[in-house]
This record gives sequence, structure tokens and C-alpha cells, in this order.
Amino acid sequence: MNIEIISGSPREQSLTYRVALFLQKVLSEKTSHNIGLIDVRNHPFPPLQTVYVNADAAPDDHKEIAQRMFSADAFILVSPEYNGSYSPALKNLLDHFPKQHHKVFGLSTASPGAFGGIRATQQLQLLVNALFGIALPYMFVVPGVDKKFDPKGNLLDASFQNQIDTFVHEFIWLAEAAVAAK
Repeated sequence: MNIEIISGSPREQSLTYRVALFLQKVLSEKTSHNIGLIDVRNHPFPPLQTVYVNADAAPDDHKEIAQRMFSADAFILVSPEYNGSYSPALKNLLDHFPKQHHKVFGLSTASPGAFGGIRATQQLQLLVNALFGIALPYMFVVPGVDKKFDPKGNLLDASFQNQIDTFVHEFIWLAEAAVAAK
């Protein structure tokens, strides 16, 4: 199974990238699945002009990302909260590759604040529905992200382990069940 974690913040010093790195490490340790990390900072897309319906339809400079998006069996979206919603850069990336039929989406938001971007997770659920994906009901919301993960994606706050374990377990279970049902 191919799982792509998408780090949705375009900011140079992205705090949510820490969460994406951590999830990549944990999933790589707990499963034998292929775990990729797509960083929107490395894939600047222009405002939406063309929707790519398959990897062959993408221009040469976006073929590699298109192949990864279309071959993914499941995704984890990691986003900061922007004005009560998710990152516009994340939305722009996903708009180029719509209709991810029957693919599981784990949702994670993070912020240095006390709510961890919870409003963005609600908006991400609506986005996943529009992509024809399956949203994992367990969300990974990270308040005080700068105190929980270091810049290399290492966990700093061991009291957060239970939330991590629940999210990872439920995501893997649902993703594997969805792939098996196809």
C-alpha cells in the first residue's frame, strides 16, 4: 500500500512540517507500507488552470507528483489553520488532482495555540467528501505544536503518545480495510 503524507504549509519555518516528519517516521516503523512525504513547498503549483485526471495528463514538471498522487492508496493531510480553514497551498495542490475515489484520508492540524487548528479539521472533512475520499473520523489535532515536536519531527511531549497511537492505529486499520475492499 502507498501512503502519502502531505505537508500543507508553504511557510519556510513550517511547524506542521514537524508533525508530517513525525508521522512519516512512525508509520515507517509500524508498517511495511510505502510511506511518502509530499511537501507543498517543493511543488509550487500555479493557481488552478488545469485539472489532471491521470499522471499522463500532467505536464513534465509535475509528472512525478502526479504519479505519486494517483498511485497513493491513502493520504494524511497535515495543515496549519489559516483563518479558520486549511492551507490554501494544500487546497491548490489537491484541486489539481481531484476525485480520489475511495481513498482514505487521515486529517491532522497543528498550531502553537491551544486549539491546534481544530476548525481547519472541520473544513478538511468537507474537502475530503468533495474529493470522493473517506475521512478517518479520528483526527490528529496538535495544540502547542512547537512544544510537542522539534524541527526534526521528534516528539518532545511523551504525554501526547496516546493520541498518536490512536490516530496511527485507526488510520492504518481503515486504509488497509479500504484497500482490501477494492
